[in-house]
Amino acid sequence: MNSAEQKLVVVWETLRVGLGVGAFLAGLDKFFNLLTAWSMYLSPLVLRIVPMSANVFMRGVGIVEMAVGIAILTRFTRLGAYVMAAWLLAISLNLATTGNFWDLAVRDVEIALSAFALARLTEWRATLPAEEAKSTPPGHLLNRHAKA
Repeated sequence: MNSAEQKLVVVWETLRVGLGVGAFLAGLDKFFNLLTAWSMYLSPLVLRIVPMSANVFMRGVGIVEMAVGIAILTRFTRLGAYVMAAWLLAISLNLATTGNFWDLAVRDVEIALSAFALARLTEWRATLPAEEAKSTPPGHLLNRHAKA
């Protein structure tokens, strides 16, 4: 693996761990509301469409986010990253329809772009020769190439 490929693998691992853990923890917090009162971010439009309370809906959102986080952290990185990108664009649309939280909507679009980049990098990583991919377990390259 050449130097440029090594650097890209470090970027891939950084995005994978950061986005995967972030999605999982955000989803988990939908059950505890320690970070924020998540239901305040729901658009009144969404609340009119869904046949449940905001808290129940947000717990469902939490389950999806935890599943996406686990997918990204396991062998389903590409699929999880594409789902995360689409999910965050939907969240941004929800935030925009509140008429508030424009800063969060823009931030979520930016994170969606990062998730898309992770999915594309995962596709690139799959093209590496099989012996290189097998000899570099997740986490290994971060330590090995941090010196480079």
